[in-house]
Amino acid sequence: MRRIPVDRKVFDAVRNFYAAGLNYRAHIDWANSRGASHKVPAAPDIGYRSAAALIPTGGEIVIPADSPGPVEYEGELVAVIKEKTKNISEKDALSCVLGYTLGNDISERTWQKTDRTLWRAKSADTFKPMGPFIVDGIDPMNLQIDVRINGRTVSSYNTRNMIFSVAQYLARMSRYVTLHPGDIVWFGCDGATLPALEEGDLVEVSNDAIGVLANRVLRAKA
Repeated sequence: MRRIPVDRKVFDAVRNFYAAGLNYRAHIDWANSRGASHKVPAAPDIGYRSAAALIPTGGEIVIPADSPGPVEYEGELVAVIKEKTKNISEKDALSCVLGYTLGNDISERTWQKTDRTLWRAKSADTFKPMGPFIVDGIDPMNLQIDVRINGRTVSSYNTRNMIFSVAQYLARMSRYVTLHPGDIVWFGCDGATLPALEEGDLVEVSNDAIGVLANRVLRAKA
């Protein structure tokens, strides 16, 4: 098992930042219980994020001063692409992956409802912690991911509950877009994402093989 630290060199290699949309049923059900009207997607649904929002473990998540909130965590599995890939089969799709790491898809829920492209809601500066290591030789479809706030576990799920697998996503994506070395693909979260984050909180996303992605929350001054 190889462990590559997620640092500025890794971030600088990101050409494209893809994000799965609605990839766990329990998360869809929870969002709908809060007034959304999402349907289970019929095929892997791909979104985009800004690589400029990436920060490493230990970096500070800064909530913009004018954010009405709530601002919530989404602990996710991330795949890092190792080679140029086009039209790969589902059977072979995992062969294009360098390894896996963790991401925290910080989400400003009020802006998420109003910004058509989610440009602030999902990609404000510092809203994408990722790390601490890229690890190979692990099964992406059987990983336990836990989220803690100030030491208390607030989310715990297994990636086996994905609606569409990592291989399904990568195969479908490669039919239409070329995957490049350093590209990252985030695979969504399961269940509720409460409580909302507050200034001073320490939020941790963890997996036994990958490690702990830990970031403190601050709020920008007006």
